[in-house]
Amino acid sequence: MDMTGSRRLPFGLLTLWGATRLLLLLFVFKVYVFPGPDVTSDVSVIYQGWYETLRTGTYPRDDVTWQYPPAAALAILSPALLPFLDYTSAFFVLAFLADLVVLVLLLHAAGRPGRTWRGAWVWAVGLPLLGPTVYARYDVMVTAVAVAALLAGSRHPRAMGALTAFAALLKVWPALLLLGARKRAAWAWAAGTGLAVAALFAVSMPGAFAFLTFQRDRGTEVESLGALVFHVARQFGWDGEVLLNYGSVEFLGDHVDTVSDAALLLSGVAFAWLLLWRVRARRFAPHTLADAAFVAVLMFTATSRVISPQYMVWLVGLAAVCLCFRASRMGLPAVMVLVASFVTVLEFPIWFSHVVVSDWLGITLLFVRNGLLVLASLLAAFELWHDTVRPAPAPLPDPPARAKEPLGS
Repeated sequence: MDMTGSRRLPFGLLTLWGATRLLLLLFVFKVYVFPGPDVTSDVSVIYQGWYETLRTGTYPRDDVTWQYPPAAALAILSPALLPFLDYTSAFFVLAFLADLVVLVLLLHAAGRPGRTWRGAWVWAVGLPLLGPTVYARYDVMVTAVAVAALLAGSRHPRAMGALTAFAALLKVWPALLLLGARKRAAWAWAAGTGLAVAALFAVSMPGAFAFLTFQRDRGTEVESLGALVFHVARQFGWDGEVLLNYGSVEFLGDHVDTVSDAALLLSGVAFAWLLLWRVRARRFAPHTLADAAFVAVLMFTATSRVISPQYMVWLVGLAAVCLCFRASRMGLPAVMVLVASFVTVLEFPIWFSHVVVSDWLGITLLFVRNGLLVLASLLAAFELWHDTVRPAPAPLPDPPARAKEPLGS
């Protein structure tokens, strides 16, 4: 994109981005107090505690809340890049810079043929809908790497593969970006980069893969789709508990394991459908890579045992990449994700106490948010299938040429 050429940057978009990001910074630095629980404590207490352990050259192997792949250590250690700031302040600044990187990538992509500003607008509008949580978790950093990988796409398959592997080692979900990749170079570089980086961490820092056990033992978190079963059951006398367990607020009690297993089964069904789509897909356009990644992550988020508020950052970022492409069919699912993001900030942190006690307000918010995610998943899957699998309509035959009538008739 020629920043000084005929296609000027949209002033309104930049103004909106700047104003909303300033507000987010004012919230995380507590110039203004955002309603609900303090979302910054994860950085000042949990992340900083991990930071002190990671600095010694080992992972927090005895902490069940450490449920992240090896490269996540880099995100937790990153505030050391700004030694003139305290840990929490440095983390917020780096999260802000990751947000800025995503915007710049989307703006740059908008200048290419067949692209639009819509993606940058989705990012500018969507991220602040989630409130200060976005700067108090490292998910915005992961999303920046994932967005870079998708925008590299088919034009730079090696870069796409390497970035995808690195992002997956920060947080597992970016591995799904490869679903729509067709060039072997992308898969080869993803495998090579992933193995090399994972081996480096495994050799240099003990406990690199302890997270696998901790992640396996997680239950049904109170904001997930499956949790709605217990929110409703509490109205009829179910006597389970809501406790902080494995790093999230989960339901504990009778039948929780059954619902957790059902969530895993739903994720398995989603994975099977995605494999079927990959086998049946015949038409791959430039936007298909991003659309497929969006559908895959949307499906796994909706069916997960845990739907933490920061998961919505991933969906907003992927939706933004999809809508960079003029031909993408993900417009309506993207809008649904934005609405779900606003409902998310209402259920956490603003009215999280209502979610925890399962009153009518908490249950309504979860039904709306999770319902939107499920509907968006189904609609996005339908659009992806229709765009890539269903045979294209046959072109209409040219009308027969009319014989010329003789002059004077």
